[in-house]
Amino acid sequence: MKRKPYWEMSAGELAAATRQFDAAFAADASRPLTEAERQRWKRVKRKRGRPRNGLGFRRISVSMEKGLLRQVSALAKKRHISRSQLLAEAAASVLAREAGADR
Repeated sequence: MKRKPYWEMSAGELAAATRQFDAAFAADASRPLTEAERQRWKRVKRKRGRPRNGLGFRRISVSMEKGLLRQVSALAKKRHISRSQLLAEAAASVLAREAGADR
């Protein structure tokens, strides 16, 4: 049965329909969240912004010779990626090569 909208109820009907909100503290009647509800709550509470990859990002300042920076910018543009992504890939490549040399 569909309930009447609040604005069409008489004062007595409205009082009966909203009686549950007269309690001092409604949390006593609540229950723990299910796993699905907990996941949904986490998704709703998550901050907006860039999605988190790995451990997240930290902005750093890097000094570089101007000619090298021009080459980095040109290659990043050619590959349709940001300079930041290109430098991150280069660092990952060097770290992987070093890890392979340590074996």
